This record gives sequence, C-alpha cells and structure tokens, in this order.
Amino acid sequence: MISERTIRNLRRELNRSFLAKIGIAVVVLIVAMAIFAPFISPYSPGQQNLENARQPPLGFSTKETKEVTKMDNGSVVIEDGQVVTETQTVYTNASVAHPLGTDGNGRDILSRIIYGARTSILVGLFGTSLAALIGVLVGLSAGFYRGRVDDLLMRGADIMLAFPSLVLAIALVGVWGQAQAPIPDPFVVSGIAPAFRSAIGLSTGMPDTIVLPGTVIVVVALVNWVWFARVARGEALSIREEEYVKAARALGASDGRTVLRHVLPNAITPILVLATIQVAAIILLESALSFLGFSGADVSWGFDIALGRQYQSTAWWISTMPGLAIVVTVIGLNLVGDWLRDALDPGIEGEGGV
Repeated sequence: MISERTIRNLRRELNRSFLAKIGIAVVVLIVAMAIFAPFISPYSPGQQNLENARQPPLGFSTKETKEVTKMDNGSVVIEDGQVVTETQTVYTNASVAHPLGTDGNGRDILSRIIYGARTSILVGLFGTSLAALIGVLVGLSAGFYRGRVDDLLMRGADIMLAFPSLVLAIALVGVWGQAQAPIPDPFVVSGIAPAFRSAIGLSTGMPDTIVLPGTVIVVVALVNWVWFARVARGEALSIREEEYVKAARALGASDGRTVLRHVLPNAITPILVLATIQVAAIILLESALSFLGFSGADVSWGFDIALGRQYQSTAWWISTMPGLAIVVTVIGLNLVGDWLRDALDPGIEGEGGV
C-alpha cells in the first residue's frame, strides 16, 4: 500500500512541475485513446477508399501533375494511330471527414493512429513487465548472494549490453518468426461499441480482435531486462547490509523470504521509475521493428511510417502523423518518469532511458 508520505511527495512535486502535468495529461490521453478506440475511431483502421487516397490533412491542399488522355467532345483524340495525352494539374483539398488525411489506400490516418496506440501501449506495458520480471529476479539474486553468483549473472548482462539493441532484436525476430496472439476486443464482441457507433451515425464494421505481436513483446523484454538487473543489483547490495535484513536472517528467515519481504519492497522505488522510462524506450524499439517489417502487426505507428516512405514528396502526412504520435507519447512518458524520479527518489540517475 502506498504510504501517506509517498502520496505527499507525489502531490508536492506535481504541484511544482508544469511539465509533469503535461506528461500525465498526454499519457492519460493516449491510454484512453487506446482503450476506447472502437468508440472514438471515425473509421475502421483497415477501411479503404481509393477515391480518397492521399487526401491531405485539414489546412493543407496538394497539387499534382498527371498525364491524362486528351478528350474532344467526349471522344478520345487519336493522331497517327496513337492516343494523344495532355498534362493536367489536379488539386486535392482537405476534408473534415479525414482531419489528418488519408494514406495511399484511402485509409483514414486518424483512425490508424488511434488503433496503432493499442499496439504501442500493449507492447510497451507487456514488454516492460516481462523485462522487469527477468531483470529484477537476476539483479536481486546477484546483489543478495554476491560472489560467484553475482559474477556469473552480471557478466551475462554485460554480454547482452555488448550487442546493439535493434540488431539483437532483429536477430531474435528472425530466429523465432512473427508470432501473433489475437485477443477478442470486449467492446466489439459484446456489441457495446457497434451499438454506440450506430446510435451516433458512425460505421459499425470495427475489428473484433486486438492483434498482439507476441514475438516482439518477448524480444523487447530480452533486450531491455539488463537495465532492470543493474538497478535491482545496486539496491540489493545496499539493502542486504541493513540491520533489519541481518535481523531477519539471524531469526532464521529463508533467503527467499528475506528478499521478498525486506529487500524487494525497499528496492521497488527506483525500479518503478525505471519501468516508466523503459515503456517509452520499448515503444520506440517496437516502432523501429514495425518500420523495418519485423513486427508483423499491420496497425502500428512504425508500420504506417514505413508505408508513407514512397509518398514523402507528394503526401508527407502519411509518415509525419504517426511519427508525431510516437514523439508525443515518448515525451509524455519521459515527463512522467522524471516526475516519479524527482518525487520518489531525487538521487536516482536515469539509466537505460530514451
């Protein structure tokens, strides 16, 4: 249970920091957007309309030069047996129906950003949780037992740090493949979201599953557990010398009980702060894997950035909008992490963050 002192520290630091308020607001907005995607998304993320392809966002228009068949009174002009073409300038204006524009297949970018938040948030949370579980177990064991156990475990961690994170992640995905776990969307399956959308006049053909990139979650956890291990080890080395730990061992408490009842609770603060920052780092790594085509998820911010590469000169918004979503989310998470660090333990130095 959170102590009153901790709550006071959090409130005091929140009142002092305007950036912390912005970070919390951004994170709450992104999480709410991911949870309630079936209710607020204007369209299904996969709904195509080629007639509206590459439509610009509000406030912008595009001009494109095309070679079209020359017509005369409704008939095709033919000279010397060849169809005559002419250069025509086509203007495309923005539409309120697609406030952030559409991609090359006419899919609504706002809808894809809303649903892409689900992939990023789920990978960030599950990946961080798994990384923390592995890293904290290794770090507490190394710091508590020291000696050969410490040398063996932390040399393994050093070996992991010798590999660039993205290269190691790509190699692991290449070995294990792109496993995916479809999870039923409770709002859609139960009929709540379709009924709500029908009542307000929106289309009802929303995805009934949430595709969870399982391989990516495992990979990002294996790449990032080292940071948790280093922080947990440092805390365990210090806490094991405290009098209450020595007293517990003197009274016959087992090593496992001592670690769970005395070491872990007193080491949890820096681990929680690191976890917040690592969610942002893992979202960036997942986006990079999606951009390179290793994620397997077809609704992802990184994947949408990759789709927009071929339209950079004519439809910049296809890549820019999901890129901005990544930037805003990562900044928001880092601001929340800074707030927690300053409130809970000002002596913590950032490690493994973005």
